[in-house]
Amino acid sequence: MASSQAGTGWRSYPDGTLPPILGTALACFVEHGYHGTSIRAVAARAGLSVPGLYYHYPSKQALLVAIVSHAMDDLWQRSLAALEEAGDDAARRLDLLVECLVLFHAHRRDLAFIAASEIRSLTGQARTTYIGARDRQQRLMDGVIEDGVARKVFTTAYPRDVSRAVVTMCTGVAQWYSADGPHSPRQLAERYRAMTRGTVGAPAV
Repeated sequence: MASSQAGTGWRSYPDGTLPPILGTALACFVEHGYHGTSIRAVAARAGLSVPGLYYHYPSKQALLVAIVSHAMDDLWQRSLAALEEAGDDAARRLDLLVECLVLFHAHRRDLAFIAASEIRSLTGQARTTYIGARDRQQRLMDGVIEDGVARKVFTTAYPRDVSRAVVTMCTGVAQWYSADGPHSPRQLAERYRAMTRGTVGAPAV
């Protein structure tokens, strides 16, 4: 299981949370893609021999699985912490879950990008496990929006469709966000919270 910062603050994103070998593999996958990266290239960049790398991770697939598992576990724990902070207020639960998703996909954009884009490279049980984790994450948003509709806090007639649209919008941040852009992750999260409230038909704040 990945080590998460959720317990000490789900909005906190310190550097260096990936083990060094995984951080090196992630950088290689971002630059060259999973299939364009050789195990020899990862080992050389990590300052290891190929046998030395295999001592820690038996294959390139194992590196990808570890990276994806870290991403999904970290996002899950942060999401649970955000919802716990929000309490029982339906609108606040939506606000904080959206904030959590945007912050994660901005601060951890490389990690999130590889986790989403290289699903095609996962094989066997690893792919099944990833899809299960992705679907579990989606169900958090489904539940928040459906609950808000049931309480008549949200007015959308299409809660499941809106839920998928909101999650797609938030996770898409990893594809384009740049720290050199005009908005910080926190500012971006505030904008997405406002847009999402409009989408579900919640009162503006």
